[in-house]
Amino acid sequence: MLYKLWTAFPALALMVVFANAAAIDSCSSFKLSNVSNTVVAGRTFYKAGDNVTVVNEYQSVSTNDLPAFCRIELTITTNSTANSSAHTEVWLPDDWNGRFVALGTGGFSGGAAVLDLAFTAAKQGYAGMSTDTGHQANAGDGSWAGPHNDNAIVDYAWRATHLSVLSAKEVIKQYYGKEQKKSYFLGCSGGGRQGFKEVQDFPDDFDGVVIGSPANSLDHILASVAHSALLTLPVNSSRFIDEDIWTNVIHPEVLKQCDALDGVADGILGDPRRCSFRPETLTCLPNQNTSTCLSLDQIDTLHKLYTDYYETNQTYIFGGYYPGGEVGMPTYLFSSQPMPLAIKIAVDAYRYIVTNDTTWDLDRFDFSAVRQAESVLSAQTNANSPNLTAFASAPHSGKIIHYVGWAENFISAGGSVHYYETVHSWMKSHGGADMDTFYRLFPVPGMEHCMGGFGPISFGGSSQAGSGYPALKNDPEHDILAAMVHWVENDVAPETIIGTAYKNNTVAEGVAFTRPICKYPATAIYQGGDVNSATSFKCV
Repeated sequence: MLYKLWTAFPALALMVVFANAAAIDSCSSFKLSNVSNTVVAGRTFYKAGDNVTVVNEYQSVSTNDLPAFCRIELTITTNSTANSSAHTEVWLPDDWNGRFVALGTGGFSGGAAVLDLAFTAAKQGYAGMSTDTGHQANAGDGSWAGPHNDNAIVDYAWRATHLSVLSAKEVIKQYYGKEQKKSYFLGCSGGGRQGFKEVQDFPDDFDGVVIGSPANSLDHILASVAHSALLTLPVNSSRFIDEDIWTNVIHPEVLKQCDALDGVADGILGDPRRCSFRPETLTCLPNQNTSTCLSLDQIDTLHKLYTDYYETNQTYIFGGYYPGGEVGMPTYLFSSQPMPLAIKIAVDAYRYIVTNDTTWDLDRFDFSAVRQAESVLSAQTNANSPNLTAFASAPHSGKIIHYVGWAENFISAGGSVHYYETVHSWMKSHGGADMDTFYRLFPVPGMEHCMGGFGPISFGGSSQAGSGYPALKNDPEHDILAAMVHWVENDVAPETIIGTAYKNNTVAEGVAFTRPICKYPATAIYQGGDVNSATSFKCV
């Protein structure tokens, strides 16, 4: 027996060597045929455990914790007349699960989502694709769109993503010798907008899409950011609220008034729509230290910040923020630093896409700027059509899982609720598919923009695993992409997703608690028992 074991191990090692050699050869010699707009710009094979370091303007990854895969880099001509192109990555694992997942990019994009390519696609066995959407830049830089670079804007809006999907499917077919059995999409923020654009304009591209905090009404999101920023700016005004006040004065008062509405005081608002927050309780008294209270101007700011914005004819423009996301507000909107991320994106969008005026600044924002953004962005960039019939109808019968953080501090969670309800109304009034059969919304208690916060924020969402927030398990109960696969391939629709919170948001420190993320409009209510266990809550 010992002799047999001894002789078997070298044979097994030899088999691995031969398998690696064959895979390396398949990768290094790969040629793409009959795709006229696409050329292979690079081929790299990584053995299991190799160091994988890939850096671009948008994102970077460096890890030795991946299985064997072939990295194919593509240059895709998006408009031959304009000589424009997109740079696209396709990662092909040796141990392929037969599925394709496209991975969206946030902000202004500018590079492939290599964190998701590594930790969602390659590590979990999906053939993955992501693109720079036609330009190289960091996610907060919109200067590539000017002056008057309409071709680049079309690439960013939809064309580069769609063409990359088509080319990636051909790469998969020719590399593996067969087509993927199903196609999926995962993206958040700008990536969520990309996903909804695909659903609305190219409904046959995907069988299932997982979309987080989408910037699908981009014109109105820009207005929301500009409007919100101007509620407190300039930083030396009586209405400005600094980071310390957000974190140590306002947020504790929100919790004091509303934390226990879900049955347990745990620092998380289960559903902030149930919170009738009254900031007046923080009004400064005569001679009170202003570091522990709010001026009347600051209180007025909070009221406006937490209120939906409508035209005079009651047409919805954008949702207000919900109580609960105060700690993260300075990161995106209300920092004393020159340009927090959300404001930078909004200003660059107005400068380089909407107005083509590089001198445009927030002090020029008014309702006419909203109208101008609508006229420029509605056709190409927005993805807010309520008519999802082509995607939802048989024989395609596509599925949508939409998630958003209740503690959003960039793109109001109210916008996600508004879009869901708009689709629901349209489909119902036009005899479309029942929402539950194809589209489900999962608001996440305590989660900020796409990730982060105090709640059950780890559940397999876009960029979560690569940012240190992996799902507890990659199964349909704990992982939102796996839940989508289960829905599409086994017709089992998710009622809840079990989200995980790690101690100090650090995996190595272990699990702090699990919590059900309920299908809208339900909310997780504590029923008794261990407050750190998802089983102690019920979606009602």
